[in-house]
Amino acid sequence: MDRFLALQLFNRIVELGSFTEAAELLNLPRATATHAIKQMESRLGTRLLDRTTRQVKPTLDGQAFYERSRRVLADLEDAEASLSTHVANPHGTLRLDVHGVHASMILLPHINEFRERYPNIDVILSSGDRLVDLVKEGIDCVVRAGQPRDSSLVARKLADLPEIICASPEYLKRHGTPQHPGDLEQHQAVGFFSRGSSHRYPFSVIVDGTVQQFKASGWISVSDAECYTSAALAGCGLIQVPRFRLEPALQAGRLVQVLPEWQCPTLPISALYPFHRQLSPRVRVFVDWVRELYAQEFGNPA
Repeated sequence: MDRFLALQLFNRIVELGSFTEAAELLNLPRATATHAIKQMESRLGTRLLDRTTRQVKPTLDGQAFYERSRRVLADLEDAEASLSTHVANPHGTLRLDVHGVHASMILLPHINEFRERYPNIDVILSSGDRLVDLVKEGIDCVVRAGQPRDSSLVARKLADLPEIICASPEYLKRHGTPQHPGDLEQHQAVGFFSRGSSHRYPFSVIVDGTVQQFKASGWISVSDAECYTSAALAGCGLIQVPRFRLEPALQAGRLVQVLPEWQCPTLPISALYPFHRQLSPRVRVFVDWVRELYAQEFGNPA
């Protein structure tokens, strides 16, 4: 095995904590991966990895070598990206993780357009609402809602999505319709939580030019965007979501917008990727393409 591939393998083992997963990611037999690391350790004259039946961790020398080799791989990727042939004809596997609703309603309906434009890029797409570790899981780019919090990632804004507050007609018949944002605190809300927390996000409304938050009570919380909408359709309470997700239900009268006289803050959508992959041709062309896609759907972000 050449040193470049061995370095890639070593980095993936450290990031994934597994020989097997790293080997699968690089399409290598498990035995080949084990042999390559033994050769690397023999050549360097030190043990790089501590292996147990449950996990693999770098030794102190291994961690130092990982930090250096990660920068070397980033420089090599940078050098490849500078070649016009790679920029004009990017190839390889692009690993993405996209929020479920955005994957099903925006990205996948147009993914053939991306394939036609870049026929040598294969796509592996995971979706859901969970947080992912881009480096550990070997993901090149994610599409996420909200303000980016991880300063180690490069963020490119894709869109600002208009949000609304709504509920089912059945809920409004039982509990009444709020006439002012302050009324929200007397209503039931469907809770949404993440990161294993039961935190209930408040409603955000622009009142007299400033964003104000209103906490509502509620008896149900969910961690999935589809369940969030389904709970509102079932009459469990009010929800606040981007309007585009609800157009069919709104047009059919299954959900009703409340407080239409007051605007909600827009929800930013961003593409995020590790800093050391920012010059990857595959990531670059995907981000440029997905920005075009969101601009067609929602206009250019502020």
